[in-house]
Amino acid sequence: MTGKIQSEDWSLIIKGHTSLFDVKFKDLWNYRDLLFLFVKRDFISFYKQTVLGPLWFFIQPLFTTLVFTFVFGNLAKISTDGLPQQLFYLSGITAWNYFSDCLSKTSTVFRDNAAIFGKVYFPRLIMPLSIVVSNLVRFVVQLLLLVIMMAYFAVQGANFHMTYAILFFPFLVILMALLGLGMGLIITAMTTKYRDLSFLVTFGVQLLMYGTTVIYPLSSAPAKYKAIIELNPMTGIIEAFRYAFLGKGEFTLWSISYSVIVTIIVLFLGIIIFNKTEKNFVDTI
Repeated sequence: MTGKIQSEDWSLIIKGHTSLFDVKFKDLWNYRDLLFLFVKRDFISFYKQTVLGPLWFFIQPLFTTLVFTFVFGNLAKISTDGLPQQLFYLSGITAWNYFSDCLSKTSTVFRDNAAIFGKVYFPRLIMPLSIVVSNLVRFVVQLLLLVIMMAYFAVQGANFHMTYAILFFPFLVILMALLGLGMGLIITAMTTKYRDLSFLVTFGVQLLMYGTTVIYPLSSAPAKYKAIIELNPMTGIIEAFRYAFLGKGEFTLWSISYSVIVTIIVLFLGIIIFNKTEKNFVDTI
């Protein structure tokens, strides 16, 4: 009987214990249709039964920009590197929102999808990947708002310009996505044992934003804190993003190389830890 089973040509073999490095990237490609179904589900369910629907894509960054302009620009008088305050804050918010959404929503993958994971097989990594892709739609819409704002201020004669770094824009988007994905995978794996972490994610992401150059330029950061701020891999990405679109920011080979190295390490650890946890998380969650 055993010989007969082994001789059959199975299209899929599910094993309970495999290597940590057995990620099965081929399965991810084979299940690409499921990926797009999850993306569609996320997009529809998030705005179902809302009055304004996708308009919230515009409203959230617009209102956040207005609040930042009033609080940090007008009251605190924080420098914006000579850029119009609305453009400075909106550029940072647009980049940060994509990263933080990827991180926050990926960090609850196991908890939010325990029922699905426990009933049917599919490559578990499909779920967090679908979150990254669905958030990309929101990012593109918010990027459109930034472009519209840039056109408005250009007509007003504001002093800013696009630079050659715009060619690196797709690369910067990939970096933001992979960094958020990697960090989210680590957190979601840890929350299967330590539930308290899920309560700290939102608070932690908010604190991390203040350690990134979203509301202030790196050039105006106090010298004694500048090195600490540069340790945040999102700092180099946001500075490069702002330099690409507005011509202001510290875009250097070192800062981008550092962000790339940290992203690769975090993503590698995230996939390994996620791959280990998904094999038995149903028993602990």
